[in-house]
Amino acid sequence: MPLLNYYSQTKMAKGEEFGYKTAILHLAPFNLSGKNVCPKASEECVAACLNTSGRGQMGSVQKARLDKTNLFWTNKNAFLWQLSTEIEQLKKRAARQGFKFAVRLNGTSDLAWHRMKVDGGGTLHELHPDVQFYEYTKVLNYLNHDHKNLHVTFSDSGRNNADIAAAIRSGHNVAVVFKDKLPKKYLNKRVINGDEHDLRFKDPRGVIVGLVAKGLGRNINNKFIKAA
Repeated sequence: MPLLNYYSQTKMAKGEEFGYKTAILHLAPFNLSGKNVCPKASEECVAACLNTSGRGQMGSVQKARLDKTNLFWTNKNAFLWQLSTEIEQLKKRAARQGFKFAVRLNGTSDLAWHRMKVDGGGTLHELHPDVQFYEYTKVLNYLNHDHKNLHVTFSDSGRNNADIAAAIRSGHNVAVVFKDKLPKKYLNKRVINGDEHDLRFKDPRGVIVGLVAKGLGRNINNKFIKAA
């Protein structure tokens, strides 16, 4: 069972314009597996989760995500070894195609991959210094790490205003979901269109990364999804 989806989503394919092929790991979010992979999730963001976006609406895709998540919880070391192997294979494939390689491990989760050691050795980021990793997170202390090849964008949950303010003070960008269009400014910061591509490490600093609601989120009105 492959863990990473390579170049499989329209938004991620847009990274080619910047010279990158990308891969993403999708787990069963929140506590769908019986154990929570999103420690700071709010009721509002759970209701609007990207898990239901695009192919995520398919039963076979949901089962695959659940199987991956169960493997992570039952044999984390084997899971990390397989992830490392797939990253090694895919970065070589990307290079053969003339591209750099980027990986987003928290596609539908919010786990501290940057702290997990592969069989007691280095983290995935340390084992693959030639790969650009990037994440969205709602866990404030995930912004603090020593990996030069990891970029983290903080995310609004609808209930974490104090953490958002702290992230902005520390110079980090914040991702915010809007109902159907993006405003020019939010929280006195310029809003950029985060749907133009997924390579958050290419974003300018000091901005709000605006995202338009997708999947079931398009029909939800709550504090997580903002009006423009």
